[in-house]
Amino acid sequence: MATAAKDHRVPIRTKLAFGFGTVAFGIKDNGFSVFLLLFYNQVVGLPAEQVGATIGVALLLDAFVDPVIGNLSDRTRSRFGRRHPWMYGAALPIALTGLLLWNPPEAGPTATLGYLLVLGFFVRATLSAYEVPSISLLPELTGDYHERTVVLRYRLLFGWTGGLVMLAIAYGLIFVDTPEYENGLLNPGGYPAYAMIGAAIMFISVVVSALGTHRQLARPVEGRVETAESLGQILATLRYRPFMILMLAALFGNAHQGITFALTNYLYDFVWEFSSTAFLGYTAVLFASAIASFLVVVPIGRKLRKQHAAAVCVLVAIAFGSAPYWARLMGIAPENGSPWLVPFIYALTFVGNTAAISVVMFTTSMMADVTDHAANESGKRTEGLFFAGYFFLQKAISGVGIFLSGLILGLVGFPENAVPGTLPDATLMRLSLFYALSAVMLGLAAAWAFRKFPLGPATPKDAAGLRKVEREVAGA
Repeated sequence: MATAAKDHRVPIRTKLAFGFGTVAFGIKDNGFSVFLLLFYNQVVGLPAEQVGATIGVALLLDAFVDPVIGNLSDRTRSRFGRRHPWMYGAALPIALTGLLLWNPPEAGPTATLGYLLVLGFFVRATLSAYEVPSISLLPELTGDYHERTVVLRYRLLFGWTGGLVMLAIAYGLIFVDTPEYENGLLNPGGYPAYAMIGAAIMFISVVVSALGTHRQLARPVEGRVETAESLGQILATLRYRPFMILMLAALFGNAHQGITFALTNYLYDFVWEFSSTAFLGYTAVLFASAIASFLVVVPIGRKLRKQHAAAVCVLVAIAFGSAPYWARLMGIAPENGSPWLVPFIYALTFVGNTAAISVVMFTTSMMADVTDHAANESGKRTEGLFFAGYFFLQKAISGVGIFLSGLILGLVGFPENAVPGTLPDATLMRLSLFYALSAVMLGLAAAWAFRKFPLGPATPKDAAGLRKVEREVAGA
């Protein structure tokens, strides 16, 4: 039988196992967000706007996959439960598609764009087959309003750790500057090694997470569990008002974060002219911000309702994240090469990214609350379907970010095969302005939407309704 979890604290070993699987998502997302546009634009030699548009099309195709996986996961009946067959089955396809994405065959521009479209789609689809069932375990782990945020700290921490460890490996070991390639990021020989290491770690993280949660959560499903089975029921589920409001907030927030990641190498390499050492230090700052978010998110969540906490954190993220570029535009930022530049960027990035990670934690925790409130109203357990919609928007961090970043690079006239230190100041100032404006507008829209989210801690009436659903499921 499949029931919602009781209000209780989750054992630390289960939190660790539940979180460890997001190492795969962190590596994929970091690769898509930080390197994919740069690789296909500056290394392979395709126009940035065409690469961005191709990733955008792959994202649109993927929109149809996630709800299907979520709904099928809700309806799966096996001796391993609803979620774990999907988690085990996705491990090898995730690794293989991730490996192929970074090894395009030699072909013309059109064929290479087609290859990017197909592989970009399959990388996302195979990761969905793991991540949607996996994150859908959250409502089964605990029904406690605050404990869900505590559990999610581990998921976000491992996701960021996986991505940042891979980023440190990339900057510190793979894409190092050499006499042949003064900018190591433009060395085509480094990307196959990057793909191989990433694929191996992703495979291990998925398998270990599935095994680690198997004993507690992989229970046989007996009888008939009420889910959204017809197309009409699926659409009705996804039109649930709190879900729609939360998705609107997540869309704006993810798009803001996606642009930031997709333009990272352009901004830090060309605008600020960071050295390899400065790039490596940047990954340490991001990791420190992940730790800081892990520590502050629960105290913040206990003082404010989740939607208010998310709105405040969004505002902090855009204020500190865009500040270096406003300072550059006003002529008050440290000059490139100044000993104060790197600490200046690091300090603002640390605060802004701590707030941005906290936003994701609160959003995911609110999604678990949505599943319980919806079950109370409809009598159906549709965690997979709801989290599929949310996971699609999480992946939009890279997809929408790359698409919008490609447009920005095209609008500012950023050339292919550019060399740091040689671009006109006017081009770099336009890039700084477009990035800062985009970040602020998307962040303000996200904060407004979060404030509209209507749900809070479950009332006694809500809890009674959910227990009724559980009894009906148990008796099915």
